[in-house]
Amino acid sequence: MLPKLLLILVVGVVTGFINTNAGGGSLLTLPMLIFLGLPSAVANGTNRLAILFGAISATTNFKKKGIFDWKFGLELAIPALIGAAIGSSIVISLPDRTFKLILSFAMMVMLAVIIINPRSKIEKAFENVGLKKRILAMIAFFFIGIYGGFVQAGVGFIIIATLSLMTGLSLVRINALKVFVVLIYMIFSLTIFIVNGKINLPMGLALATGNAIGAYFGSNFAIAKGDRWIRAILVVAIIAMAIKLAFF
Repeated sequence: MLPKLLLILVVGVVTGFINTNAGGGSLLTLPMLIFLGLPSAVANGTNRLAILFGAISATTNFKKKGIFDWKFGLELAIPALIGAAIGSSIVISLPDRTFKLILSFAMMVMLAVIIINPRSKIEKAFENVGLKKRILAMIAFFFIGIYGGFVQAGVGFIIIATLSLMTGLSLVRINALKVFVVLIYMIFSLTIFIVNGKINLPMGLALATGNAIGAYFGSNFAIAKGDRWIRAILVVAIIAMAIKLAFF
């Protein structure tokens, strides 16, 4: 059991770093947990514990470094939370085979989203995002929350694409919002899985510890290196996911 937990810890560090700077870490951790013997629903719940710890670590660090806007973050997090509660309630009762088919489809959709990768060329500050765009973003985040509550895998890519298209914020600022939104809705989404007994605590804590470490270093990297390096990580994540979809 110990070698298995050490493997999970190492993978957690890597995916925590990836999730903070880009997204798609769950596309690695979910199949890994299933491969290690967890039923799909339990793997889904266990993975959420790790994501929660990673989001707490990254959000705290972004806030400490001044790369965060509480007001806009809450505006996005509240509708995402409502959506996540709906998505999590639906996925709890899904058969393993159905969930795996949906996860495979979600991976393909995420690949398309990443390839399109819409992004405004003008970087804005949080306070320069207009009311209309904020309202549209809130509506979009309700549906993002449904997806996040349902599957979670690749939701970071959707958030990056949505905020890039609607706000023109830098990737550093977008990532700060992303981890906060995930933190808020993950608290309630994870609760649903815990109440229904869909979590493996030893594996979840090992993965969560790794995620928190990776997220801390990932947020420091994002702040220090900026958009250019974040985009590089996005490209690497895209290529890695494309290879996985094509050959594994």
